[in-house]
Amino acid sequence: MSSDTESETVGDGIEPGAFNPFEPGFAQNPYAQYASIRARGRSQRTVFGALLLSHYDDCFALLRLPGTSVDERNATNVIRQPLPPELESYRDENRRTILDLDPPDHTRLRRLMSSAFTVRQVERLRPRVQALVTGLLDDIAEAARAGEEIDLIARFAFPLPFQVISELLGMPDGDRAQLRAWSHTMTKSLEPIVDPGDLPAIVEAGESMAAHVEAAIDWKRANPADDVLSALIAAEEDGDRLSGEELLDQVLLLYLAGHETTVNLIGNGTLALLRHRDQFERLAADPALDAASVDELLRYDSPVQLSRRIVMTEMELAGETVQPGELVLTLLGSANRDEGKWGPTAADLDLGREGASALLSFGSGIHHCLGAALARLEGAEAVPALVRRFPDLELAADEPAWNGRIILRGLDVLPVAV
Repeated sequence: MSSDTESETVGDGIEPGAFNPFEPGFAQNPYAQYASIRARGRSQRTVFGALLLSHYDDCFALLRLPGTSVDERNATNVIRQPLPPELESYRDENRRTILDLDPPDHTRLRRLMSSAFTVRQVERLRPRVQALVTGLLDDIAEAARAGEEIDLIARFAFPLPFQVISELLGMPDGDRAQLRAWSHTMTKSLEPIVDPGDLPAIVEAGESMAAHVEAAIDWKRANPADDVLSALIAAEEDGDRLSGEELLDQVLLLYLAGHETTVNLIGNGTLALLRHRDQFERLAADPALDAASVDELLRYDSPVQLSRRIVMTEMELAGETVQPGELVLTLLGSANRDEGKWGPTAADLDLGREGASALLSFGSGIHHCLGAALARLEGAEAVPALVRRFPDLELAADEPAWNGRIILRGLDVLPVAV
């Protein structure tokens, strides 16, 4: 995210009702702005040079549209932030994950990775996730008895998915605080505009994390086990299906994406419940809501707010003719609250909402989130257990600390009183 001064500069001249992530209060609540955007029409041009879609049907259709691209090197209408010469290579090299590849490379890599994330395989993790949740809640209770301040992100929302993805991959133990810091810094590179002052730290964090993962791969080659990392190494050694660079990039992606977005799911979801006490108490009283509640929490305040596609042929989108090479943004956070899809209660939190599973928080089409089943399982075990263990849980701050990100919306700190 850009600095306050740069944000004000970039935000200057953006007319009311247009997409403006630099508007005061946007980080705390972007949804009022999204409603204004939808009211203006089905599409609009953004300050970033891309076309923006904000309605559910338009976003859903584009995400599933064959023949589009996710490789931004194919885009012709992107305002690219200038980088110092020593950092230019970082931008061009970060292009080999399945998030940034089109078929057939995307198809080949996703097939190699997807077997570990099927619903059946993920379900095998449930007992371990339950045990981790219980242990973390025990630690919170002990800390509360000792009079310690409780930050739910640091004590619960982060360590749970981080431990789960580490064990699933088969990563050796490391300095959790350091790995969290690197990961959090690296996600800044996903933003449309990055504070130039953050760029060296982003590159340093990326290099440090890559070195950590490379060391883990070397260790795993000598100590294979029944885990995802061993399976990916075996695929690499079996031939040309997975190169060494591809192996490193996919493991980095799984390591980061495997916990960052779930941290936001647990944090955003818990905050939503704390601000809607009727739904908090409803979930605490009714275990039958556990699975469905996760989808509604994801719909209500999505950890991923934006996705994108590049059109490769002239076509009509949201009533507008789009030329080859145009990058088009799908505003997932807006689509998830579109009255045209969800009716007049679209802005309400309703844990019993019918059809909440149609949310776009995981994207759609061939790039639908690989870890959706794992995120749903972790959310369904973590959030209900939290509200039942601590039925008097309350916010300990008027406004928690948001991360200020445009794409990966989440909390840095969530102070609570147990």
